[in-house]
Amino acid sequence: MTRNSSSITEFLLLAFADTRELQLLHFWLFLGIYLAALLANGLIITAIACDHHLHTPMYFFLLNLSLLDLGSISTTVPKAMANSLWDTRAISYTGCAAQVFFFFFLMPAEFSLLTVMAYDRYVAICKPLHYGTLLGSRACVHMAAAAWGSGFLYAVLHTANTFSIPLCHGNALDQFFCEIPQILKLSCSDSDYLTEARLIVVSACLFFVCFVFIMLSYVQIFRAVLRIPSEQGRHKASLT
Repeated sequence: MTRNSSSITEFLLLAFADTRELQLLHFWLFLGIYLAALLANGLIITAIACDHHLHTPMYFFLLNLSLLDLGSISTTVPKAMANSLWDTRAISYTGCAAQVFFFFFLMPAEFSLLTVMAYDRYVAICKPLHYGTLLGSRACVHMAAAAWGSGFLYAVLHTANTFSIPLCHGNALDQFFCEIPQILKLSCSDSDYLTEARLIVVSACLFFVCFVFIMLSYVQIFRAVLRIPSEQGRHKASLT
C-alpha cells in the first residue's frame, strides 16, 4: 500500500537498547558527553569574548568553531537523551526536518571553517609579512560569514529536496537521529531520490577538496617550521 510523506506525522528513531537499564545508561552517558561539550565550548567562548588579548583572527575563528560545535551536538544529542529517558522512539515530522536542516547547516559550516582556519595558520607561519594584509578584521568576518552562509545554503538545498520526496515504506529510521540516507530508504522508488544522491556525491567531492586543502596547508606549515634553524624559533612558530 502506498503511503505518501504528507500523511506521515512522525518518524521512529533507532532505539539504543531494549532494556530499561541500558536505556538509562545511554541517557547518563550522553548527558555526560553533552555537559562536557557545553562546558568546554562555553569556557572557550567566554575566554575569547572577555579577554581582549585573544581578539585575533585565530581566536575569532576558534570562537566561531565553538559556536558551531555547540550547535552540532545540540541538534541530535538532546533528542536522543530524551528518547532514552522517556522510553520512546518518536520524533515529529517537523522535528525530523529541523534536525536534518540544522545538522546539514552546522556540520558543513564547521568543515568550511576548519578550512579557513588551516588557511589562517598557513598565512601566519608561511607568509607572516602578509598576515595583516590577507587576514584583516574585515577579511576574517567575510570568511566566517562565507562558512556560515555555505552551510545554510547547503542545508536548505538538501532539506527541501529530501522532504519533497514521497515516502512509501513506513516511518522507521535505522539511526538515532534523522539522517538523509535513512529517510531516502523510505522513498517510493529508486528514481525519486536520484537528485538527492547526485547532490550528496557533489557535496562529497567538495568536502574532499576542502580536506586536501587542509592537509596541504599543514604540510606546508610543518615544512616551514622544520626549516627554521633554531629550536627556540621552531617552538615559537608552533605556538603561533
